[in-house]
Amino acid sequence: MSPAFLIFIMCLGQVFGMMGFFAFPALLPTFISEWSLSNTEAGWINSAFFMGYMFTVPVLVSLTDRQDPKRIYLASMALTVVSVLGFAFAAQGFWSAMVLRGLAGIGLAGTYMPGLKALSDLIEGPAQSRAVSFYTSSFGIGSALSFYLSGKVALWFDWHAAFWVAGSGPMLALLLVWWLLPSVPPHPVEGQGTHLGDFLKALRNRRAMGYTLAYMVHNFELFGFRSWLVVFLTVNQALQPGGSTPLAPATFAALLTLLALPASVSGNELAVRFGRRKVVCGVMTASALLAWALGFSVDLPFALVAPLAVLYGITVMADSSPITAGMVGEAEPGLRGTTMAVHACVGFLGSFLGPLVFGVVLDVAGGRDAMQSWLLSFGTMGAVVALGPLFVLWLNRGERVLPGPPSPESASKPTA
Repeated sequence: MSPAFLIFIMCLGQVFGMMGFFAFPALLPTFISEWSLSNTEAGWINSAFFMGYMFTVPVLVSLTDRQDPKRIYLASMALTVVSVLGFAFAAQGFWSAMVLRGLAGIGLAGTYMPGLKALSDLIEGPAQSRAVSFYTSSFGIGSALSFYLSGKVALWFDWHAAFWVAGSGPMLALLLVWWLLPSVPPHPVEGQGTHLGDFLKALRNRRAMGYTLAYMVHNFELFGFRSWLVVFLTVNQALQPGGSTPLAPATFAALLTLLALPASVSGNELAVRFGRRKVVCGVMTASALLAWALGFSVDLPFALVAPLAVLYGITVMADSSPITAGMVGEAEPGLRGTTMAVHACVGFLGSFLGPLVFGVVLDVAGGRDAMQSWLLSFGTMGAVVALGPLFVLWLNRGERVLPGPPSPESASKPTA
């Protein structure tokens, strides 16, 4: 089976599997009104997804060093179906929504990185970096589809219908991967020890951890932004003359999220050409500055907010593929699954904290109607993501950047 076909299968499965991913953030203004949620409560429900992910991903992803990742992927995708359809049927308020979103996070923990592990085990050499790039970029397409379909279906019917439709995507992903993805027998390295020993080895991999900590602050920013984007746009819409904008907030959020694919792939190509550390640090610094600028713009005309949001959305995602490819390239081959588990667990600590901290800052600073609240919430994200370049530079110090074609010794790793 060709590498291109394998990449296509896994990317398509990723897109279908994420149809319910941003259904809650896309409809957050509806839930805030219908369930009388505070900003902090809304932040907790958003973060519950990442809490479920964070607590289970070390187990599920590290198992891929010893078990066929396809089996883990299929079982977890089935749980994703249950969580999304369960939300449509049983979500009635804060606590039920928290539980069901937590289950959805567990489903993602067993599909996203295990799917990447299966793909990176099947594709080696120079093509591996681009496989990682396209796979991680499909996350953005799935996110955009989730935003768009959830907003449209809820507009035509109601939020229950939006989650019923979203549940069809994971079903399709499960069938697609079950039918077409080859099994990937594990290849444990000689002398491979206990799970704890494997984790300690992965944690001692200084260069991989540099990218993992950068991934943490990247996710803090990314999911803080996406979880509150529709609410931000709704507030901006209400401040426009006539209370309207050319695009509905959920539709604009979907289009903005769709930029993740070209932004992430372009970021990886720039990293291959100019050096991974240089590109990651430059993009994260620009993103930190743009976060403050967007927070300042909430009461500005939509004609100014829209291009600023687009530019910020590009920088938010342009570092994603280079960071993940850096981790994969620095991981020991026999501990790749465990290193991915550490990467995902530490990274999604940022995903858990981002939406929650954003909501808490909104409440503490005066609420959704106070302009300074948005400046401080976005500014907090900017301050956190500014730590990313420090992690990469400090923990990757002394790394040799190879100009031109990679040497034979590095041919199996993405170019730094």
